Amino acid sequence: MDLKLFQSDVAKIFRVSTDCLTYWENNRSNPQIIFYPKIIEFLGYSPLYFDETTLCGQIKAYRYKKGITSTKFGNLLKVDASTVTEWENGTRVPAPKHLLKLEILLDKVNKS
Repeated sequence: MDLKLFQSDVAKIFRVSTDCLTYWENNRSNPQIIFYPKIIEFLGYSPLYFDETTLCGQIKAYRYKKGITSTKFGNLLKVDASTVTEWENGTRVPAPKHLLKLEILLDKVNKS
C-alpha cells in the first residue's frame, strides 16, 4: 500500500498469479521457500523469525534467506533432506564431519 502498487504489480514482481498472492495474504497458503529471498528483499526484512543462536535456527535461516529446499541444502552437504529436517528440528545432531562443513557454510553467510 505504501508503495502504491496494485496486487497485480506485486504478483508480477514475484512472478506468481494474483490469486497466489491473495492466498498468501489471506493465509490460505504459504509461499514456497524459493520465493523468500525476493519477499525479504521486497519487504526489507524477513517476515519469519529464526533463533539464530542455535544451529537449528541458523540452518533454517540460511535456507530461507537463500531460498533453497532441504533437498538442495542436503546436496550441498551430501546428506538426505530428512537429515536436514532433523537437524532443523533438533531431533538429530550433525556428525562431526558434517558439523565442520556446516560451520564453514554458515560462516560464509555471516561474513557476507
